[in-house]
Amino acid sequence: MSQSQPNILFIMSDDHAAHAMSCYGSKINETPNLDRIAEGGMRFNNCFCTNSICTPSRAAILTGTYNHINKVTTLDTHMDNRLETFPKLLQEEGYQTAIYGKWHLGQGPDHCPTGFDDWAVLPGQGYYHNPEFIFKDDAVLGGRRETVQGYVTDLITDFSLDWLKNRDEDKPFCLMYHHKAPHREWEPDEKHAHMYLNEDIPEPETLYDDYSNRAKAAEAAEMRVGVHMRKSDIKAEINHDLPEMELRKWAYQRYIKDYLRVVASIDDNVGRVLDYLDEQGLTDNTLIIYTSDQGFFLGDHGWYDKRFMYEESLRMPFILKFPKEVEAGTVNEDMILNVDFAPLFLELAGVPVPDYMQGHSIRPLLQQNTPDDWRDAMYYRYWMHRTHHNVYAHYGIRTERYKLIYYYADAMGTTGSIKGSFEPEWELFDLEKDPYELNSVYNNPDYADIVKDLTGRLHQMQADVGDERYYKDVA
Repeated sequence: MSQSQPNILFIMSDDHAAHAMSCYGSKINETPNLDRIAEGGMRFNNCFCTNSICTPSRAAILTGTYNHINKVTTLDTHMDNRLETFPKLLQEEGYQTAIYGKWHLGQGPDHCPTGFDDWAVLPGQGYYHNPEFIFKDDAVLGGRRETVQGYVTDLITDFSLDWLKNRDEDKPFCLMYHHKAPHREWEPDEKHAHMYLNEDIPEPETLYDDYSNRAKAAEAAEMRVGVHMRKSDIKAEINHDLPEMELRKWAYQRYIKDYLRVVASIDDNVGRVLDYLDEQGLTDNTLIIYTSDQGFFLGDHGWYDKRFMYEESLRMPFILKFPKEVEAGTVNEDMILNVDFAPLFLELAGVPVPDYMQGHSIRPLLQQNTPDDWRDAMYYRYWMHRTHHNVYAHYGIRTERYKLIYYYADAMGTTGSIKGSFEPEWELFDLEKDPYELNSVYNNPDYADIVKDLTGRLHQMQADVGDERYYKDVA
């Protein structure tokens, strides 16, 4: 490998919705350092995850495969660390590799990070204050545990910067700089705790959604702001005697302010790393990416959390800067997926992309040259039936205009799901006429031809990605 190979800085947070970033036109906060990445490179407006929950999305990103292939379908199906991943392939070709922060793919010898020269990761979700980390020192036994004093976002940045400063400057690097924040329970540090004390945050258009005109799955979900929150979520006693809409209004302000405060810490710390790259003359030859493992409901539909195939949960922020190939201030509207990340990293590094990877390198899109055969639809599947938030298992297809969702509502023996099933249901949304997904038109006769076409395309996409047997069983 030569130094002409690009460095890769892969920054990822947990549960950071695109509509909480000012470069995506957020109405509720400013993210000036994240905006530096978008302004110096490209913002992707249509990046989606294939399963909106932490562990499965991370496995899809590492392996370039859908979850029925890598077997990481829920929070309880941890990734076998013998699987081939893009860091392993880069490491074999001479890259220095490291990961610091959120791993969330399991612990112990069979699930700790592999393919990295160094790592320090949080066990499970980890803590915001004085967190425990697992260090690579004793990787044979799954790592050494140590509690580190400080705030988790600062610490993850400190580890990442220390590694960058001590790397071999004659070799390219791939650093996975992965934040815990802004995952629940949204605990800010002292520096940002004063933010928003004397102001109200604008409410989302759908905060008071009543779940009419849709499948029963929406009303059944147990992730309503206030109603299904804990005292630790909003740092106050919850008066459940309040009418629900009043409770949502009150709890939303407490929830969203802490969410934005922990995002502000991410933004500040990303700025520290960007400054280091600039100071060391590394920016021009470094692919800098910021994303999150999925989207998140910021009071949208009256919810927090994710899991649903609805837009706020499905959509991932994805911004990148790579001066050698990407024109500053560009915007892309093509549909990209989390399984596309690994092929991109490998292609830019000059490493062959394995045939088993199901994603596609987005390198042509960086050069504003969309291939004629680029995807115009994507397949999604959420497997973790009812566990934690009572969200029914479902799958679906999203095109530029339409979204068809099938709630098969059955655990189907999936590890990490709650046994039991409900009557299957369908939803169809016309995203052009109903961008907030408030009215399913599945049973509207005017959409009968659309339903027929999308159902056929859905089944074909399942067959194409190898998830065929499930639609034969249940749809």
